[in-house]
Amino acid sequence: MSLPHALLTSLVEKPSSGYELARRFDKSIGYFWHATHQQIYRELARMEGQGWVASSAVDGGRAGKREFVVLPAGRDELRRWAATASEPMELRDELMLRLRADAALGPLGLAEEFERRLDLHRQKLQAYRAIESRDFSAPHLPREAQLRYLILKAGIQFEEGRILWTQDALATLRAGGD
Repeated sequence: MSLPHALLTSLVEKPSSGYELARRFDKSIGYFWHATHQQIYRELARMEGQGWVASSAVDGGRAGKREFVVLPAGRDELRRWAATASEPMELRDELMLRLRADAALGPLGLAEEFERRLDLHRQKLQAYRAIESRDFSAPHLPREAQLRYLILKAGIQFEEGRILWTQDALATLRAGGD
């Protein structure tokens, strides 16, 4: 996935100013595709140059505030990208390298970092569960909501899996004298 496609998706859902988009991004897409506000603004300018989005001044907004909308070329690009095959996500986690170093060198005192990570995974799971309760508790969800719920479920299952794995890693580290 690339940032322009994440932004196009968000703008198809709702035309927004760069600031509004960045805030929405932080609260939704940002859970699984991180970007700084600077990256978002830079990408919006590039996408406007490519004819994928257009912006216009917002009446009554602060000076320079612009609202972005997706143009037909942007919709076409999003459709093209969505239809393209992609590889599964590859795990790239520095903590795995630390575990490997611990295996090679002997106990490195990693338990504290694993406890910190366990707490972070629990916090994120709690945030996801709150979103689930707030946004997806209706018995019959429209298709759009069902698809968004699938994304949230992937996050929930990921965090649950990481919690279990981290607990297992902590038990192994502690049994080995860490």
